[in-house]
Amino acid sequence: MHAVRFHEHGGADVLTVDDAETPDVEPGQVLVDVAAIGVNPVDTYFREGAYPVPHLPFVPGSDLAGTVVVVGDGVERFEAGDRVYGTGLGNGMSGTYAEEVAAPADFLAHVPDGVSFEDAAALALVGTTAWQAFVHHAGVEPAETVLVHGGSGGVGHVAVQLAETMGARVLATASEEFHGDVRALGADEAFDYRRDDLADAVTAAGAPDVILDTHMDRYLQFNADVAATGGRIVGIGNDTGEGGFSNIGVTKGKELRYQFMTMYNTPEKDAVLTRLASLLERGDVEPVVHETYALEDAAEAQRAVLEDSFLGKLVLTT
Repeated sequence: MHAVRFHEHGGADVLTVDDAETPDVEPGQVLVDVAAIGVNPVDTYFREGAYPVPHLPFVPGSDLAGTVVVVGDGVERFEAGDRVYGTGLGNGMSGTYAEEVAAPADFLAHVPDGVSFEDAAALALVGTTAWQAFVHHAGVEPAETVLVHGGSGGVGHVAVQLAETMGARVLATASEEFHGDVRALGADEAFDYRRDDLADAVTAAGAPDVILDTHMDRYLQFNADVAATGGRIVGIGNDTGEGGFSNIGVTKGKELRYQFMTMYNTPEKDAVLTRLASLLERGDVEPVVHETYALEDAAEAQRAVLEDSFLGKLVLTT
C-alpha cells in the first residue's frame, strides 16, 4: 500500500509517498480501507517536531473515513464492509495518511448511508473539537450568545453550525470576504477580526455567554473584556507559546471560567462521532470541503492548510 510519511522533521517537503506494509490488526482495532482523510493544522505540528512522535518514519494524520476490511479480536460494533469514520490517530500512534489504517475501534463510528466519505473525514476532528467545547465543557444552552473566533476556519465553521443547532445566538469573527458564508452557516452577526473597534462591536451585539477561542495567545484579555458575567471561555488553539492578561482583574469581577482543551483527550470518541454523524445525516451540521487533493499531493495540502485563506476544510482522497 501507499502511505505518506516523514523520515525527519521539517517543512512540507519532508513528506514522501512510500510503499509500506499493510499494518497488523491488534485486538480492539479494525483495518480500514481509507477513502478520505481530513487535513488539519495539527498534522503539520507533528511533522515539524513541535509535537512528539513515537518513531520515525511516521505517518501523520488524525482523520479518516472508509470501509472496514478486517475486524480485530474483541471488536463487536463493526464488521467487514461497514462504512466508518474516525479521529484521534496520529498522536502517539501511526496516523491516517495511508491507503490502509489500523484504527482503534473506539475512535470510530458508522457513516450513515448517503453521507460521503469526504464529508465524514472533513467533520471528524473539527466536529469532535466543537462538540467537546460546547457540549462537554461550556454546556451551551438555548438562547445563550456564543462567540466563535475564526468562524470560517475548520473548527470555526462547524462550531457556528453546532451552536446554531443548539439554539444559541451566534456571533463570529472572520475575514470580511467570508461574512456572507459564515452568516449562511448560522451566524447572526459576523465581524472582521482586524477592525480596531472589535471589542466595542462585539459588546454592542450582546456580551457572549460562551466564547470559542482559536487564538488563545492573542485573545485572553479580549475575551475577558467582552464576555458576559459568568461567561465560559474555551481555548482550543494558539499560534505561539505565549499569552496573558493586561488586566486579569476583569476575570474575577465577572467570575469567568477558562477551559483549555485538546480534542485528543476526548473520552468516548465513538459516542461523540455517532452523534455528529446523526447531525450530518440530517443536514444540521455539514462541513464545507474547500478542496480535495490526491494522497500523493499531501505536501501541498499541508502547505495550503497553514498558508491559504479559505472557508472550511481540505481533504485527501486515495
